[in-house]
Amino acid sequence: MEQQERKTLAWHETLELHELVAFQAVGLMKLKMSYKKVPDAELKEIYNKCIHELEHNLTELLKFYPSAAGYEGRDDNDDYREDVGFYAGDLLVLSKALVRNLSIAITETATPALRNVLTKQISAAIKGHERIFNYMHKHGLYPAYDLGRLLGHDIENAQKALKMKY
Repeated sequence: MEQQERKTLAWHETLELHELVAFQAVGLMKLKMSYKKVPDAELKEIYNKCIHELEHNLTELLKFYPSAAGYEGRDDNDDYREDVGFYAGDLLVLSKALVRNLSIAITETATPALRNVLTKQISAAIKGHERIFNYMHKHGLYPAYDLGRLLGHDIENAQKALKMKY
């Protein structure tokens, strides 16, 4: 039996789509801002390839937003989001990756002293993630309880990343 194509993404697909677009948009902006500072020609070419790959990924993923569960279209945000939103989002991505990496490291650790250090570090990383999330939520940079606005922010950030010159 052939599976029928759905018009709306499932909630869990929508949330994974959000995570992927948010992460790649911030990464693309960082690569483009750093590109001119890269002193080595070969490394610069690797950056260029990564930039094109992320642009391609974002272009493909953005096509799914109209089908995302809870998506209601874009909202217009004020200029405050421009730089502050980027820097806050960058810190949020870093803190989330740190929590994930520490949790993986803990499961691979056999030495009790190292496990104790990593456990302390993951507790601190979780608190750090909470701080930046609360900041972003308070300032309207991460509308976690409004999926439509959250997805609208994703589209805005991804389009900004795609339009950036480097």
